[in-house]
Amino acid sequence: MKKSEAKTTASAAALIDARIAELGDWRGEMLARLRALIKETDPGVVEEWKWSVPVWSHDGILCTGETYKNVVKMTFPKGASLADPARLFNSSLEGNVRRAIDFHEGDKPDVKALKALIRAAVALNQAKA
Repeated sequence: MKKSEAKTTASAAALIDARIAELGDWRGEMLARLRALIKETDPGVVEEWKWSVPVWSHDGILCTGETYKNVVKMTFPKGASLADPARLFNSSLEGNVRRAIDFHEGDKPDVKALKALIRAAVALNQAKA
C-alpha cells in the first residue's frame, strides 16, 4: 500500500469512527456492527469515505453504509449481479444494477448470509479486475 493510500484509509477510518460516535444511537451501533462484519469477512477490505458515507472496497466498491433517520442502509452497487438465496436485499430492488439492505431499529443481521453476500461481492469485483 502506498503512503497516500494509507493516509486515505486512515482518514476514512477516522471519519467512519466519527460518524458512528456522532449518531450515538442504534444507528451508530448497527453501522459499527456491519463495519466489523465486513472487516471480519474480508481482511483485505479498504475503508473509504465518498459522498459523505462510509464505503468498503476490494478491487472496486463492495458496499456503502448510509444512515438515515429510521434506517441504516447497506448498498451493494453491483447487488443485482449477486446471488441472494437468503433474500437479504429488501431495498433498491427496482433497478438493474444495485441492491440494498435496510436495517431498522431492533433488526438482527443474518451474519452467515451477510458474510456470503460480502464474499460474493469481493469475488465479483476480482473477476472483473
